[in-house]
Amino acid sequence: MFAPDAESLAMKPLATKHLLAIEDLTPDEIHRVLDAARSFKEVNNRPIKKLPTLRGRTVVNLFLENSTRTRTSFELAAKRLSADGINFSASASATSKGESLVDTAQTLNAMNLDMVIIRHSFAGSPYILTQHMEAHIINGGDGKHQHPTQALLDLFTIREHFGHIDGLKVAIVGDICHSRVFGSLAPGLRMMGAEVTAIAPPTLMPAAPEVLGARSLYSLDAELESFDVVYMLRIQQERIERAPFPTLREYARLYGIGRDRLARIKPGGIIMHPGPVNRGVELTSEAIDTAQNLLLYQVNAGVAVRMALMYLLMGGGQDASDA
Repeated sequence: MFAPDAESLAMKPLATKHLLAIEDLTPDEIHRVLDAARSFKEVNNRPIKKLPTLRGRTVVNLFLENSTRTRTSFELAAKRLSADGINFSASASATSKGESLVDTAQTLNAMNLDMVIIRHSFAGSPYILTQHMEAHIINGGDGKHQHPTQALLDLFTIREHFGHIDGLKVAIVGDICHSRVFGSLAPGLRMMGAEVTAIAPPTLMPAAPEVLGARSLYSLDAELESFDVVYMLRIQQERIERAPFPTLREYARLYGIGRDRLARIKPGGIIMHPGPVNRGVELTSEAIDTAQNLLLYQVNAGVAVRMALMYLLMGGGQDASDA
């Protein structure tokens, strides 16, 4: 495993200018991002966690929807690559005064930025930016649509743990209908050769999960022992318009991981969760604290994956002689 230097960082930029959806990348390009992330993960373990790779570049975090993990991860990724970072929140943005997203994009474009990461409650918002800006655009989560960088860090976590993704059986459990994580992770896993099963109550299952490459199942207990990865999704109460189940306690009883289900997970199998966790609903405290749960590994991997993506999108190899 190598540390990034002038020679090893001279990697070919990605073919796409933007990352709006996981399908913007080919399977080979996904592997390239994950390979680069492995190198940058080594940087994050050093006492001095900084490279001059993107010195002089300007990265804007336009987070018009609340976030902790994703926003902090992108901020750290930009700082550790020596890019100049600027952060906008919904309250600090002119959108809170009635400015349209198009006007915001055109205003930012006039500032000659290099990259914008946008998080927005409306699906398709990142695409709007690509129509009015010259900068690279990364989708940091748009409504119920996609969250491609979350999918990439999840794929990285799975590949690092098992050594491969092809042939693995992955269950994605919970609020499938409202989940942008599912919207990116299911097709991403399918592209990499995994077998994906969506598990949820009928009221939280989309009409055609097979469109995203997943078969549907309504019982977590039916095949629990067969999965290599059990990926738990948060109940997104802020996006649910009507009660899709009687109570959270009832949901936890049928679809949560506690002591009994934890004991039934396949030997060598892992639990994942994009965070934040509704403790006691998707996962009990025991299931959160077990070594089988890679939630904190996912958080750590997020910085390295986003560093790799920024580097490969902006063609950091052009400045590798400075590294």
